[in-house]
Amino acid sequence: MALLPLFILILMAPSSSNAQWPPSPGYWPGSRFRSMSFYQGYRNLWGYSHQRVDQNALTIWLDSTSGSGFKSVKPFRSGYFGASIKLQPGYTAGVITAFYLSNSEAHPGYHDEVDIEFLGTTFGKPYTLQTNVYIRGSGDGRIIGREMKFHLWFDPTKTFHYYAILWSPKEIIFLVDDVPIRRYPRKSATTFPLRPMWVYGSIWDASSWATEDGKYKVDYRYQPFVASYTNFKASGCSAYSPAWCHPVSASPFRSGGLTRQQYRSMRWVQRHHMVYDYCKDYKRDHSLTPECWS
Repeated sequence: MALLPLFILILMAPSSSNAQWPPSPGYWPGSRFRSMSFYQGYRNLWGYSHQRVDQNALTIWLDSTSGSGFKSVKPFRSGYFGASIKLQPGYTAGVITAFYLSNSEAHPGYHDEVDIEFLGTTFGKPYTLQTNVYIRGSGDGRIIGREMKFHLWFDPTKTFHYYAILWSPKEIIFLVDDVPIRRYPRKSATTFPLRPMWVYGSIWDASSWATEDGKYKVDYRYQPFVASYTNFKASGCSAYSPAWCHPVSASPFRSGGLTRQQYRSMRWVQRHHMVYDYCKDYKRDHSLTPECWS
């Protein structure tokens, strides 16, 4: 009889599958922007033989001979950039699948970068989505990353999910299925990317660091490692736009910023699914990341 109250409590408990999903952000910025085909906005950058476009979906892959990458036709000085991405299941340790902004070709050794990177994994373990911001690259001999990492609330290998970066003059917002997962505000000109950047995507071998700090390497017995991209969106002020071009927003407010409901969903994701925050890593020298001080 003593087990009966416990049984009733179990029945009344909320479903764990429902509890795993973030609260609605209440606003879906991705719906504001029109999708484009791959060739409308992008070109192959490297690994042409490891890239295929079929019915507006781009497939790229890594094997023992090469990976592959693509790049936007034009650079931007702000904007909204997104793509639906599907990852490969199974053993993908050491493999990086990326969608990011960068000006590394224009400013080698002194570049800015805003990253969405999927860190490959081993059997039975989830992918890690890493967001990162670089400012002025490694011009002083050090690469200062600003990593925040997440284990997603869904399996990114089952179907396409939508990933986006909103870069405005005052903030960078990372979104997954239109749910904001990270906001990086502009604190000063020295901690924020201000120079034009291109949009890139790639798949490549990063065995030295990608999976558990390089513990697990790419195993080419499982090649090819495949990633698919579709539903490309890129809208904003290009480097060639007039000075009065108005930056796009990830909120209903013309001035930008997030609503209370968007902040609520972001805090939920960070509370339940964030697995690393550079600002809370006390082994790092935070004199190099002054945005963490507050």
